[in-house]
Amino acid sequence: MKKLEAHEVALAKVFSSDYEFVVPDYQRPYTWEPAQATQLLADLVEAVDRDPEDPYFLGSVVLVKRPDEPLAEVIDGQQRLTTLTILLAVLRELTEDPRDADNLDILIWEPGNTILDLDSRPRLRLRPRDEEFFRKHVQARGGVDLLHPEAKYPNDAQARIAANARALRDALASSTPAQRLALAKAVVQRTFLVMVSTSDLTSAYRIFSVMNSRGVELSPADIFKSQVIGALPDHDKARYAEKWEDLEADLGREAFADLFSHIRMVVLKYRARQQLLTEFGDHVLKGFLDEGEAAVFVDDVLEPYGSAYRDILTRDHQSLSQATEVNDWLRRLHLLDNFDWQAPALWALKTHRNDGSWLVGFLRRLDRLGAWMLVTRCNAQARGQRIAKLLQELQDGLGLGSPALDLDADERAELRAKLDGDVYRSAAVRKYVLLRLNELVSDPFVAQDVKIVTVEHVLPQSPSAGSEWREVFTESDRERWTHRLANLVLLSRTKNSAAGNLDFAAKRDKYFAGGKSPSYGLTTEVLREETWTPDVLDARQERLVGALAEHWELRVS
Repeated sequence: MKKLEAHEVALAKVFSSDYEFVVPDYQRPYTWEPAQATQLLADLVEAVDRDPEDPYFLGSVVLVKRPDEPLAEVIDGQQRLTTLTILLAVLRELTEDPRDADNLDILIWEPGNTILDLDSRPRLRLRPRDEEFFRKHVQARGGVDLLHPEAKYPNDAQARIAANARALRDALASSTPAQRLALAKAVVQRTFLVMVSTSDLTSAYRIFSVMNSRGVELSPADIFKSQVIGALPDHDKARYAEKWEDLEADLGREAFADLFSHIRMVVLKYRARQQLLTEFGDHVLKGFLDEGEAAVFVDDVLEPYGSAYRDILTRDHQSLSQATEVNDWLRRLHLLDNFDWQAPALWALKTHRNDGSWLVGFLRRLDRLGAWMLVTRCNAQARGQRIAKLLQELQDGLGLGSPALDLDADERAELRAKLDGDVYRSAAVRKYVLLRLNELVSDPFVAQDVKIVTVEHVLPQSPSAGSEWREVFTESDRERWTHRLANLVLLSRTKNSAAGNLDFAAKRDKYFAGGKSPSYGLTTEVLREETWTPDVLDARQERLVGALAEHWELRVS
């Protein structure tokens, strides 16, 4: 590692001719929200009331900077530097003393000096896509006044800059001139940053990774980005940073972070044993970086897997054939109560992206495997082992013939027996099975918002004394049928325990027929029944379990 320097520097020196801060285009955009900006302000206001000798530390900034030159590439710290510049601009706009305004302006903008050969320039330059906006609306005098709450901005970073400037202005508008002057002095004289600098970009990224891997708000994906972009030649950095950011914006920050976990599973083929930052960094990414193939990682791993993950999340795969069927199977897989299936689905969509027929065959089998694991309540360890075995067999070329993708005779019999049992007793199982069954009996099927779906008994769990239910069903009958498939329906509203105990005819007409319930095929079937007896349930159970058994190919021979 090249020579490293670290100094505690007051903001009076941070925003001086000693530094010319530049945020490279490959960095992530400005992300602070008003809550973070106003919290920074609150902390600084609190510092005003403390001992004048008591410094306030704002953390560290990591730079690529030569000791004898002011130019400083910001590797970490742009959020604080940007927000501090906004705060200084707001204080400048609010001050009534022209001298104070001039002094604050010098902290924002280098006025230039012909004797010292200093050009007039901003102290901080943001990424090229945001640089002009920042100059016009923050760094230039009067710019903050041009920001309007209803204005539309071309990207999120500029919208956040505008929102934070307005929030800080609103927070300081009611302060007295004396209070704002005291705050300005505290910011400039008593606020410090630790400036960590090295002349070597790779070293700077290593420092950045170490400093930000210990619980700070950066995600592992941010650190992986720093390692990958830092390893690229300078002429490739901006282009690959844009690829990375476009994919993150496409998936959303949370899903983008999840993508790395799924890729880790595909590559390593075992459940996580360490933190993602360690496992992915050491066992997936390191090989590319050691071989000088950071670009290959983005082009051949991150982008194609990211595209496949987008298909999975949106259920909107596009292919030359059978795209609708592929998306239908993805929709069904999303009904599972775990995400174990996503790693093999990710592999399949990346590897066989344009083979719709293969994907339909694979996802159909994966759906059955997922159903077996859910309904039989396989634990996380067992699911992980099965998925790991499947991924290994897929890598070995077994494809649709992978034994781990199939269910053997015992597993098929086990799944069928569970479907024929008291499915209601498990909340995850009953909702999943009823939703899958509803699709099979509905004509036509219309996908519903599963978040508002509830499962209801026809024969109630605790029928009232003297009710019709106790005449039609013996205690033995109730024990046998109450929690089985034949006695369950779907509703799209909150349950009503009182209505749930009505006799069958009243319950059918007043409860099941109300609201949106008839849109469920299972519920519509109940509306057609004149009575609800053990014989009706017996025939219905055989038909419903049979439909699922046929759908999941549970024949035992």
